[in-house]
Amino acid sequence: MTSKDRAQIGIIGGSGLYQMEGLTEVREVQVETPFGPPSDAFILGMLEETPVAFLARHGRGHRLLPTELPYRANIYAMKMLGVERILSASAVGSLQEQYAPTDIVIPDQFLDRTRGRISTFFGDGIVAHITFDHPVCHVVGEAMAASGEEVGVTVHRGGTYLCMEGPAFSTLAESRLYRQWGMDVIGMTNLQEAKLAREAEICYSTLALVTDYDCWHPEHSSVTVEMILDYLHRNAVNAQQIIRHSIRRLRQTPRSCKCATALRHAILTQRDLIPTATRRKLAAILDPVLGGDA
Repeated sequence: MTSKDRAQIGIIGGSGLYQMEGLTEVREVQVETPFGPPSDAFILGMLEETPVAFLARHGRGHRLLPTELPYRANIYAMKMLGVERILSASAVGSLQEQYAPTDIVIPDQFLDRTRGRISTFFGDGIVAHITFDHPVCHVVGEAMAASGEEVGVTVHRGGTYLCMEGPAFSTLAESRLYRQWGMDVIGMTNLQEAKLAREAEICYSTLALVTDYDCWHPEHSSVTVEMILDYLHRNAVNAQQIIRHSIRRLRQTPRSCKCATALRHAILTQRDLIPTATRRKLAAILDPVLGGDA
């Protein structure tokens, strides 16, 4: 990675979205992080006159399980590249009748049902507690919603994304319980990304691409692999259009949200007691807040 390898917008593509159409000045960059390698090489380029970095969440060829994803490396690499806003896309199941296959939900809440995943950069001598009551950036979410309407896709603004462990899908009992809880869509990846992006002071929002109804639905058993693949393809096309239009909107939108200053009052550890090794390990995140004199 060189000093020229910089991006303003990060794009994380999930199931079905393994590349970003329309990029110019394309180049591939390997990013080394203190947390190991990201899911894959980053694809850098220009989109809507904006430098962007695209990452295939599960790696090209879909090689990584949700539990195997290097979440910290992925988000830290985005920070190292200079990314200020992340636009994510991921396939989800619908827990409510009104969210039909090929619809897109832009959730504004998450519920964590994962087990043992590392969802923080902190520890090793430094304690920080970010505010996470509103876990996605409303500015990015609004840009996505407006862009969805602009391109004629059925978009639902708001709702709760339940992040499950996987890789198996829900039991019928679990699916029915999640509906009773008022959950809207179910997936396996976005909660960790959102938390880590907030710690890194990066704006984050996601397009939850509905591929099918979860197993609670009486017609769930009639869904075929061919249908799912068709929905994945159609969702990917729609997501790419929305992302492109969103970048056009965000390019003209100042970054004045609270995401940009999430760490300002979150670090509790006395500055002179933060271990030097930890300061250096988290330099991309800590230097903008604490200064680069470690």
